[in-house]
Amino acid sequence: MEAVQARAESLHVTHNTRARRVLIVGPSRRFLGGQAVQAERLLRRFAAEPGVDVQFLAVDPALPGPLAALQRIKYVRTVVTSVAYWASLFARVPRTDVIHAFSASYWSFLLAPVPAMLVGRLFGKRVYVNYRSGEAHDHLTRYSHAVPLLRVAHDIVTPSGYLRDVFAEFGLHATVVENFVEIDRLPYRRRTELPPHFVANRNFEAHYDVATVLRAFARIQQQVPHATLTVVGDGPLRDELHALASELALQQVTFTGAVPPERMPQLYDAASLYLNSPRIDNMPNSVIEAFACGLPVVTSDAGGIPYIVRDGENGRMVAAGDPDALANAALQLLRAPDEALRLADLARAECLSRYTWPAVRDRWLALYGAEARTSPRAA
Repeated sequence: MEAVQARAESLHVTHNTRARRVLIVGPSRRFLGGQAVQAERLLRRFAAEPGVDVQFLAVDPALPGPLAALQRIKYVRTVVTSVAYWASLFARVPRTDVIHAFSASYWSFLLAPVPAMLVGRLFGKRVYVNYRSGEAHDHLTRYSHAVPLLRVAHDIVTPSGYLRDVFAEFGLHATVVENFVEIDRLPYRRRTELPPHFVANRNFEAHYDVATVLRAFARIQQQVPHATLTVVGDGPLRDELHALASELALQQVTFTGAVPPERMPQLYDAASLYLNSPRIDNMPNSVIEAFACGLPVVTSDAGGIPYIVRDGENGRMVAAGDPDALANAALQLLRAPDEALRLADLARAECLSRYTWPAVRDRWLALYGAEARTSPRAA
């Protein structure tokens, strides 16, 4: 993220009063996740746009010297990091035109986007909340303060029609601008044959339910003993998931731990099918990355996934929390590679039309109030 920010700053538009100064506020890449990935992609793309002058502000700044030691102490780190974050907002917001604040749910919502919204409004800036959490409905139901706080923003921007519909239930307007993949950085191939090599790529959080992938793979391996599974991710359930893999006596399972985005292409390329089994979700980057790579997708139907995956049209989709159904759908594709290829081809075509930078560029620029002028590096 730091390298991308340096590149962005080196490409600042000068002597152009029409360039919109945009401050993207979000998590750094110190903790890998979908928000950090999308923030980095936006920074990289906007750096090449003549209509915007883009900068990045981390909600979790790494502090220098003795303060860094304080960030290793539970609870204390929240206080010192928040103080540093608020100070950065007051220093940098006055010098920008538009605040683009990434948002999750619950406490993260209060600690990260809310300060950016409040400081942005204080200085009369245009404020957008880029809300990305599949837990939105529960968040807005359980925490009554969230709805009026979201009204502080000029608009809510979300990557899925699912969240747009959730916000509408609470009387909130949201604009959809989908996630996008760096299509030129992902290896695409048509899988005319399907050796039984599976990949899953979600953090080890309860709502992503990686346990169901492991249980489904146990059923797959009963019928295809030489099947392999690469499990990408890390998180609080690491020990529990490793123990489950041992309990299920799984063979040929590789836990990679957290993997930076630049390493994911080779893992996608080595696989034949993508497995995904969340119980709560919005618009997972990993699914559209699988689309881009030509990987057939077998997924649960949690949250916003039915807005991007249509069973039998561009992937296979089953009920969340059902390892038997997940395994059966995967086995059906293994036994019918022509069908898997058909689904993957349609998914790839949809990715190219909906989930690439050219597909979303003008909508971001319109939100920012920037001119969508042609740039040789914008395509």
